[in-house]
Amino acid sequence: MQQDRPVRYRPVPERLARRLLQLYVGLAAYGASMALLVRSSLGNMPWDVLHQGLAGRLHLSLGTLTVVVGALVLLAWVPLRQRPGVGTVSNVVVIGIVVDAVLAVLPAPAPLAARIAYALAGIALNAVATALYIGARLGPGPRDGLMTGIVARTGWTVRRVRTSIEVAVVLTGWLLGGTLGPATVAYAVLVGPLVHPLLPLLTVSTRSGRGSAARLVPVPAAASAVSRRC
Repeated sequence: MQQDRPVRYRPVPERLARRLLQLYVGLAAYGASMALLVRSSLGNMPWDVLHQGLAGRLHLSLGTLTVVVGALVLLAWVPLRQRPGVGTVSNVVVIGIVVDAVLAVLPAPAPLAARIAYALAGIALNAVATALYIGARLGPGPRDGLMTGIVARTGWTVRRVRTSIEVAVVLTGWLLGGTLGPATVAYAVLVGPLVHPLLPLLTVSTRSGRGSAARLVPVPAAASAVSRRC
């Protein structure tokens, strides 16, 4: 009786093109979602509270501070022995450029109902954007990599590390003048449950089997961390 040979998997070039497209669409959408929350004036994402606070103190744009802080966080990867990917470096640059571009053309609404709509749209768009760029599997963002690196080095839980980092970031940003509000809390509560079902749908398979259907490989640690975010 002939034994079945193991299936050999090989990369599919067309899939890499899709991954790159998905990465940059996701990063652009992420920057747009940040702008929506900023214009709502109801509270920013945790890291954006810090970015906005620093931007006000240093008289620089939000996008510029997003890039600068991202680059500094990336330097913290060195002692944690984390390895960046093309998605990691792109995350630092693209999001900062897009958020400034969108803020330049996005009006700030006065009615409370419109501001709430901005905040909800920003949270929903951010969830889709997060699933897109993580699902592209081209490297986690610098902030997610910081969290996973600390988890790996200390053995602490993902929830403990992420919560500690984001509480410190939010409080520092708020003291510097960043906007902390109900949208910040809503984002922290809602984004994880929103991202969780989207990840399996948007995670790109990186291998294809000859004579078999393409299969998904495990979602990276950063993706799991975001899905448990609170």
